[in-house]
Amino acid sequence: MIDLLDQQTRLTRNQHKLVAAATFGLILEFLDFFLIGFIVAIVSGPWELTAQGGAYILMSSGLGAIVGGFVFGRLADVLGRRKIFLTTITVFTLGTLALIWTPDSPSAGPWYLGIFRFIIGLGAGGLYVVDLPLVQEFVPSNKRGLISGLVTAAVPIGIILGSILVKTLVPVIGWRALFLICAGLSVFVLLIRTWIPESPRWLLRNGRTEEAARAVGWALERDPATIPTQVTGTAEPAVPFRAIFKYPRSLIASWGANIGVQTGYYGLSLWSPALIAAILVVDAPTAAYYMIFVSCAALVGRILVSFLSERIGRRKTGLLCTFGAATTIILTGLTGHAMIGAVSAFIVMLMISNLLHEGGFATIGPYSAEVWPADLRTTGMGSAYGIGGIGKVIGPLGLAWVIGSTNIFAPAPNPSALTPAFIYFAAWYFLAGLAILFFGDETKNRTIEEVDARLRNRETAGAEAPRTKPA
Repeated sequence: MIDLLDQQTRLTRNQHKLVAAATFGLILEFLDFFLIGFIVAIVSGPWELTAQGGAYILMSSGLGAIVGGFVFGRLADVLGRRKIFLTTITVFTLGTLALIWTPDSPSAGPWYLGIFRFIIGLGAGGLYVVDLPLVQEFVPSNKRGLISGLVTAAVPIGIILGSILVKTLVPVIGWRALFLICAGLSVFVLLIRTWIPESPRWLLRNGRTEEAARAVGWALERDPATIPTQVTGTAEPAVPFRAIFKYPRSLIASWGANIGVQTGYYGLSLWSPALIAAILVVDAPTAAYYMIFVSCAALVGRILVSFLSERIGRRKTGLLCTFGAATTIILTGLTGHAMIGAVSAFIVMLMISNLLHEGGFATIGPYSAEVWPADLRTTGMGSAYGIGGIGKVIGPLGLAWVIGSTNIFAPAPNPSALTPAFIYFAAWYFLAGLAILFFGDETKNRTIEEVDARLRNRETAGAEAPRTKPA
């Protein structure tokens, strides 16, 4: 049954619709996630936000995503991908809708915003770790890296869209109305995802053979009666969460890569509008305008890396992006106020570094699911994304500490502080590269079942290895 999916040379219309729906979901998630950076810049004056108040708002969704990645990733392995995805998008939608009624009070507003940003983070973290494995389990292995990479390529589109909305609509309709737009889009995502069936691979592991045949038939646009079901599926008992520690290479590779790239990525991304505003001496809407170009470079990087990961492999691509990002980020910090003709060298280098470090997500995100056995795919990926989510906190806070700023959301860096600040981010990408270099396995052109068998054989070999008694 599963071989029918892996033998495909072209995707069907239903598979294309699945990919489009997953892509739109990630656009929405990151539109909302990074919108808060611009909103905080807008309300910081009227609300007279302190550094602690701004940090609380900016970090709340990141903390929610840590919890959401662990909890919903685990639940997706136990209860199914489809059911949990619909749950995460519902949580995400309700949290976004609640922001429309954010109080104007400088005392109540930040607390209200932070609480519901945490709820949004819960849904967003779960959405990411469930969406990618679901897509991967519906497409052929020889296209898995490309397709899942292109799905993650949607992330910069969300940031671009957020920049455009802030630039064009905030002066007209106000910032609260932006969340009404996001909530409406969330409802649309929820509706279009209700017709996508459960993962056939998850159904087979749980002994639901006939449902798996219907899911494969849906994907291939074939009559389920023509899908072979000679082997009756037998439900496998759910493995406990602690089973992830039986696969140390998978754990170190996925956890190390995620905390490295997420610390660098989220810290730099959340600070970029403020850094641009401070270095170029421009207001928040103008900084948002420059972010459109930076995000466009990120979009190009993700698309290029999606093709590259299928061409040369996930591991080599991950190494190129992490070590390449570390190098270009340091160069970005060295530019300061330099100009290339009439163009800021800082903006140019920020675009180049974004092309690499954003591009890395197109391979590291999908790779974090591929390195785990079948019954731990979303559990392992969720744990890696959750551990990586710590970077959403220590990234921005670390940069504030390095440059000596007490204000996380509106820093005033000086040129002499830029170099050590960007070295801080580069070090995290270097760490991610080391995790992939020493512990990452290549998954290119290997079916999910082949990866699963290889991991289990390694676990068995390790368990059966002779142990010597200490002298």
